[in-house]
Amino acid sequence: MGADPSALPEPPSPPSSPTEAVAAARIRAPTRGNRKLDSLIEAANADEQLRAWWHVTAVNAGRLGMSDHSWVHIQIVVNIALRLFRLLSRRGVEAGVVRDYGMKPHDAEVVITAGALLHCVGMSIHRNDHEAFSLFLAADKLDSLLAGAYREPAERSVVAAEAMHAIIGHRRRGEPFTLEAGIVRVADALDMAEGRSRVPFEGGRTNIHSLSAAAIDNVSIDAGEERAVRIEIAMNNSSGIFQVDELLATKLRGSGLEDHVEVIARIDAEHEKRLVPVFRI
Repeated sequence: MGADPSALPEPPSPPSSPTEAVAAARIRAPTRGNRKLDSLIEAANADEQLRAWWHVTAVNAGRLGMSDHSWVHIQIVVNIALRLFRLLSRRGVEAGVVRDYGMKPHDAEVVITAGALLHCVGMSIHRNDHEAFSLFLAADKLDSLLAGAYREPAERSVVAAEAMHAIIGHRRRGEPFTLEAGIVRVADALDMAEGRSRVPFEGGRTNIHSLSAAAIDNVSIDAGEERAVRIEIAMNNSSGIFQVDELLATKLRGSGLEDHVEVIARIDAEHEKRLVPVFRI
């Protein structure tokens, strides 16, 4: 007697074509009247090659069992980075392009966003040394992305160079030496809220990375009292401390933001959520 067809698993859906896959990719962020930033984001959204790089990066992250690195990750990092910058600016923390080139905070927002847009496109080539590969791709791409915002070649070259410094500065030992680069570095690490890093855990990969990622419920970023920025991380399990200490703290140290940011992680529930019943080796 043959097997009941209704009991058989559904065949996997065929992958979308590259054109279909990148169609939905669109970055949105509050530009607050910054026309240069508007121009950059509009150029990025219109650039099919850039959106394709984001897609290949997401595919490679899936191949490696990593957390999401699609255009959604890019949008989250852009928005977190802009929020961090605006909170810091409100307390008088000065951006590198303002201090060193006499440019405006709006230009710093462009540097930060350009760095965030391109910080991990190198993963479309390989995960190892992806920050350096990101520079390889960004070196050609930034000129066209910034052309509508900066018609003066010197200004455009400065903004592109500062954005590339932010890209290479987000690696583990990147040693950023501008506020803009430090912000991109920390914003990348703050993409850890609920649902963002759970793919490996829900796919059956049980290790400290997947467990700690599943333990993060929410991340809030607000103005602080003693420091410019207060980051609160709500956890459902103490394993989330690994995300905070090993990943976020590593990116925060040496970022230049240490004196301006306080991080508080807590478990609000009376009882911790049981993430796995038994762990076997």
